[in-house]
Amino acid sequence: MSKFEAADSRPSRIDLTPMLDVVFIMLIFFIVTAVFVREEGIDLPTSDRPIQSVSTSEAILIDVVSASRVIISGDAIDVRSVRPVVERIYAQEPDKSVVIRPHPESDTNTLVLVLDAVRAAGVSNLALAEI
Repeated sequence: MSKFEAADSRPSRIDLTPMLDVVFIMLIFFIVTAVFVREEGIDLPTSDRPIQSVSTSEAILIDVVSASRVIISGDAIDVRSVRPVVERIYAQEPDKSVVIRPHPESDTNTLVLVLDAVRAAGVSNLALAEI
């Protein structure tokens, strides 16, 4: 038997250490990058200070009361009527801003529908108030 035949008779083993190093480096990379991911959403005010009262002469007030009821400047309307009512009021007084005040018990979906309707009405000066 020659020297080369003896070397071939041993079972060969694959060294997994470099592969494990790469896997651990990738794991650390994904953990670090996951910390910096920020999800988009509506940032609601977190202040405990009471909101200053806004008069109807300064702004168009929209109160979101329930899932199907919205009050605009004292008049109760349906959610589907928000856009035409805001368009009519905003056409008469385009210098006014719009303030949306959601009730704590109101539905978030209704708030988003009202926000979309006000934006679709062409209002650019919009504020979301906390009650």
